[in-house]
Amino acid sequence: MKRIILQGLLVLFIFGLMTQGICAESKRLVIQGSTTVLPIAQDAAEVFMQKRPEADISVRGGGSGTGIAALIDGICDIADSSRPMKKKEIIKAKEKGINPEPHVVAMDGIAVIVHPSNPVDGLTLTQLKDIYTGKISNWAELGGRSQKIVVVSRDVASGTFECFNKLVLKKERVRPDALLQASNAAVASTIKRTKGAIGYVGLGYLSSEVKALRIDGVVPSVETVLKGTYPISRPLFMYTNDKPKGLAKDFIDFVLSEEGQRIVKKQGFVSLK
Repeated sequence: MKRIILQGLLVLFIFGLMTQGICAESKRLVIQGSTTVLPIAQDAAEVFMQKRPEADISVRGGGSGTGIAALIDGICDIADSSRPMKKKEIIKAKEKGINPEPHVVAMDGIAVIVHPSNPVDGLTLTQLKDIYTGKISNWAELGGRSQKIVVVSRDVASGTFECFNKLVLKKERVRPDALLQASNAAVASTIKRTKGAIGYVGLGYLSSEVKALRIDGVVPSVETVLKGTYPISRPLFMYTNDKPKGLAKDFIDFVLSEEGQRIVKKQGFVSLK
């Protein structure tokens, strides 16, 4: 009888440990990807964890391509992306049993920035393309000072680059001497300390330390993105494997709530509400 009781207690103990492990696992959430979406995800995660102290949310950058790859490989629960998934990524995901589900969490404009001392205030889309493909190399050709243009771009893992490539470059190659940066913050940092430089960032990375140019006569702003008049605009995504459940669903719902969309606004992006 004692042996049976002890065996029963042991089973209950093991079951309790297993249940505890499952519960603990369900309280963890890994978010990875776009450096554009990163400040939204970080701020939202911080507020969410204050409301739900049992939640443990890890937020990492790395670029849209990196986040999507992590979702496909089962490394993260939510992939932040500043571009839609590519067809080849969706095919690869399906092959691995992953069914990517997109959630648009905000809108954004890709702002073209220069050093504040640059007298040039605006460019056309054609001029911008000519700068990045190497046809225009000096600011004097654009009404500025005689100064070499230092082109700053994003690396190939970047969703911001993918959108810029599609909307501005029309899939043409970036000039070979362009300085490639791994994040929006790195681009902004390079521009603010390089007088002849030009780069592009999400709206949330604009500051008084850089100067945003008009593109085709339109200033990059929340208002112009909402009106649809700013020519380099795009949605921002969070991807999950299938329809989100548990903590992932709760977090996505929070980001899409009025409080979550206030965070989007606070970070300088365009809210959906």
